[in-house]
Amino acid sequence: MKSINPYNFQVIREYPDHSIEEVREIVKQVHLSGLTWKETSVPYRTELFKVLGGLLRSGKDQLAELMTREMGKIISESRAEIEKCANACDFFAENAGSMLKDEVINSDATRSLVVFQPLGVVLAVMPWNFPFWQVFRFAIPAMIAGNVAVLKHASNVPGCSIAIEELFRKAGFPENLFRSLMIPAQMVESVIADPLVKAASLTGSGPAGSSVASAAGKLIKKTVLELGGSDAFIVLEDADLEKAVRVAITARMLNQGQSCIAAKRFIVMEEVVDDFTFRIKEAVLKLKVGDPLDEETQIGPLARPDLVDDLEKQIKKSIESGASLITGGRPTGLSRCYYLPTILGNVKKGMAVYQEETFGPVFAIIPVKSEAEAIETANDSEFGLGGSVWTRDTDRGERVARKVMTGAMFVNGLTKSDPRLPFGGIKKSGYGRELSVYGIREFVNIKTIWIG
Repeated sequence: MKSINPYNFQVIREYPDHSIEEVREIVKQVHLSGLTWKETSVPYRTELFKVLGGLLRSGKDQLAELMTREMGKIISESRAEIEKCANACDFFAENAGSMLKDEVINSDATRSLVVFQPLGVVLAVMPWNFPFWQVFRFAIPAMIAGNVAVLKHASNVPGCSIAIEELFRKAGFPENLFRSLMIPAQMVESVIADPLVKAASLTGSGPAGSSVASAAGKLIKKTVLELGGSDAFIVLEDADLEKAVRVAITARMLNQGQSCIAAKRFIVMEEVVDDFTFRIKEAVLKLKVGDPLDEETQIGPLARPDLVDDLEKQIKKSIESGASLITGGRPTGLSRCYYLPTILGNVKKGMAVYQEETFGPVFAIIPVKSEAEAIETANDSEFGLGGSVWTRDTDRGERVARKVMTGAMFVNGLTKSDPRLPFGGIKKSGYGRELSVYGIREFVNIKTIWIG
């Protein structure tokens, strides 16, 4: 595997692949380590995660630079991602005890209770766009519950994968609790088929999720899938436009728009659509394009040239179908991985940017005539991950939020993941939940014990 900097296309480092025999041996070692790990106490595990959080913070600058060099995220966002991982370590270290505590339930028994026991080895198949957070979002709750993990990370961030494994080792976790697999996607099914692997978690594309779910389903193994999204950003006529625009820029441009929960479809009431569009255009034209390691850069490269090609095709198809190009719509000229923030107006049903997930800096603005039409348009998607609604009337906002079919809706706020709240989607955005008490219980046996 090659680690290539998308800013200048320099090869950072090459990593040898693991053979299938090496993979089986790694899984075996992780399984054996897990037999002891599951017998440890939750307080013991939480102490190790506190140490891990400290290591993340003390090594934040170096880890952030690695992330930026491998996939192009601007350095300020990379540092924020590492800090978010550390915060999640803190949260679960403080709360795992109560989340995993036996629950006594009244029944016809003398005593009946529910206990939460780990499954064993869990395979994590993770993407490149948040190369630390996506992994830790899975690993912290799964491992603090007593599971052990093998990671198949995206092929363009092998350095991040190895760095995460080393962090667990440096934090004092027992050897082989967390291991990285240097394998291509074609080998994932064979890892799932290993009898020692008990479950799988995937964050990625729909086709990848379908493949993992099919392989695991044949063997009756648990899966959690967090797939794509085409989040609606609903702007009602009574919204605070200044705040809505300010958050919209972050919601669309974070990580150059390469986020499953990025705002992608801007559903705006006709009364304010012109004003909203003008303000968005003014804001994006002020953003600075440059080297992602430069502290002043606000727009860095996309992670790979093929992602730019895919985005360009979606934009061109939408314009050919009648969308109006307001700004952008072309590469910046800085390198093959850079693309200007693009605003498309008059977006309608059937256009590529309406129907498909756009993984890049594209604002698809969809005018609507009413609140009911806004809800209908938001729900007119095969995805159902997140979204937001903007209105000065919070009761109205909650009413709209309840009617939009997604895993999460935010009223007057940026759609984001938070360790305190469950995260996941419905429809083709996947199933299962990560984070919070719901996430920590995804990879456990929820066992009833009845005592007569």
